[in-house]
Amino acid sequence: MHTIKAEAISREAYAPFGVYYDYLNPEGYALEGEIHKFYPDRISESCTTRVGYSPIAVRKEEKIVIKSVEYHTTSPEMILPLNDDMIIHVAPASGGTPVPEWTKAFVVPKGTMVKINTAIWHLAPLPVKENVLHAMIILPECTYANDCTVVELKAEQQFEIVL
Repeated sequence: MHTIKAEAISREAYAPFGVYYDYLNPEGYALEGEIHKFYPDRISESCTTRVGYSPIAVRKEEKIVIKSVEYHTTSPEMILPLNDDMIIHVAPASGGTPVPEWTKAFVVPKGTMVKINTAIWHLAPLPVKENVLHAMIILPECTYANDCTVVELKAEQQFEIVL
């Protein structure tokens, strides 16, 4: 089985798959008031429909073995880990045929939102330390029902993620 080492997320390494922003440690220009700093539009996306904000809870497993992947053809997906750092795995868009040999895995700090570009292969975020990762998934409403292609990987395509 192929093994992928999860690496700390960096702008350069993650750029082919999307963008991210650390909401717990904001940087850059801010609109300041007497008791607040507001950092506008750090990640944005056009959307022609209503947006859903969905919680996900993912249980930690002894080994992280990836047996399936998914992609969305019409929208990116955003994920915000709430109680733990998370691991995400991503692979380039490939027209419906998974490319696990091109997969990269990233450790994303708690409070850092990632945007996974349209058509990028991925699946659920995974916990680093906690027994259950709680995260928020942001997608156009009902994407999971009308624009989510899930592919089961053949045994020889499956891979393990290690820290």
